[in-house]
Amino acid sequence: MPTIFLSPSTQEWNPYVGGGNEEVYMNQIADRMEPYLRSSGITYVRNDPDRNVTGAISDSNAGHYDVHLALHSNAAPENLSGLLRGIDVYYSPYDESSQTLAIITANNFMSIYPLPDKCTARPTTSLAEVLQTNATAILCEIGYHDNEQDANWIRDNLTSIAINLVQSLCDYFGIPLIEAGPVLRGTVVTNDSGLNIRQFPSIESAVIGSIPNGASVTVYSSTNNWDVVSYQGMTGYASSEYIVI
Repeated sequence: MPTIFLSPSTQEWNPYVGGGNEEVYMNQIADRMEPYLRSSGITYVRNDPDRNVTGAISDSNAGHYDVHLALHSNAAPENLSGLLRGIDVYYSPYDESSQTLAIITANNFMSIYPLPDKCTARPTTSLAEVLQTNATAILCEIGYHDNEQDANWIRDNLTSIAINLVQSLCDYFGIPLIEAGPVLRGTVVTNDSGLNIRQFPSIESAVIGSIPNGASVTVYSSTNNWDVVSYQGMTGYASSEYIVI
């Protein structure tokens, strides 16, 4: 299954117009992403809020992730303070996959941001969190927190932003976005054979594990006769035909 390192800002010193700060709101977006990531079959690890960017890069590189996703908001130069708006998604010009994910993400933001022409994918040769991670990485600057309209838009649309980001990840990985719902328990019922856990919701997809008959599993979601399940630390897709909720 796809695995991401989710890295919301730890910059509590960046205040928002009207209250709050960058760390608070980016972490609230990440919080809201979690149930949609789980239901869509994307596993994740969050950064340590007590560590800086260097720590996040180190922690990300210590694991094996398909994507490193950094969440931030922007601020204009002092001479333009409060005047700029827009969403910039930064990618590595040395990584085609990074550019692809950035373009998908910027394009999807156009559907929810009030100024769609200001949602842009941009290359960076300076942002360490994009350039120094082993995983394919992007950094999202979600609006300008020194602009009243952008700050209010972020505060008022935390869940929509979170869902939109998960949609972009799903589009990139080629899997469906599945609505988050209650986490359920199920029992595998087969003819004594094991139930395959697959990487994607298809019988053609790679088998990544097996659940024995009679075993109890966690069920995060269901779509088109496939359940997103977790069994003994492994998350993947299994046929809902053989799982009794």
